[in-house]
Amino acid sequence: MEVPGASRRVKMIVARGKNGVIGRGGRIPWRLKDDMRFFRETTLGNTVIMGRKTFASLGGPLPGRRNVVVTRDRNFRADGVDVVHSPEEALALPLGPEDGELFVIGGQQIYEAFLPHADVIYLTEVDAVVEGDAYFPELGDEWELTELRRHEADERNEYGFVIYVARRRG
Repeated sequence: MEVPGASRRVKMIVARGKNGVIGRGGRIPWRLKDDMRFFRETTLGNTVIMGRKTFASLGGPLPGRRNVVVTRDRNFRADGVDVVHSPEEALALPLGPEDGELFVIGGQQIYEAFLPHADVIYLTEVDAVVEGDAYFPELGDEWELTELRRHEADERNEYGFVIYVARRRG
């Protein structure tokens, strides 16, 4: 049986430290204003998929985007978001032209669940090793990385970083 949306193109967008850390205590462990601007520009006008903890850390839906929250909590409700209870439900959501593309934005469990469905990842590699409790999965040989943009640390960015586009081979 074919799963609805199973062939739907999925993109991810993530920033990780050199040790794979993406978060600590429900927060991003660095301040990178230029990367946040890249995130906003890339996801604006699209659909963002996130876990409940990521949604809570944002303080509400991201404006200018369709927001989808994946949670096992059947009682969870929030204004301005579509709530689903599995990655499969998220992939099966009907999308109109105004919903743009699907972007998975975190956290760890959501990245792990959607990685098999992803074909493009916007990966910011932060030039830092930080402590954390949430990690991005290792990418295997099936991914090809191309450098998109490089930033040095400055008054707007706590650390230097490189933004890559990772595309699934084949």
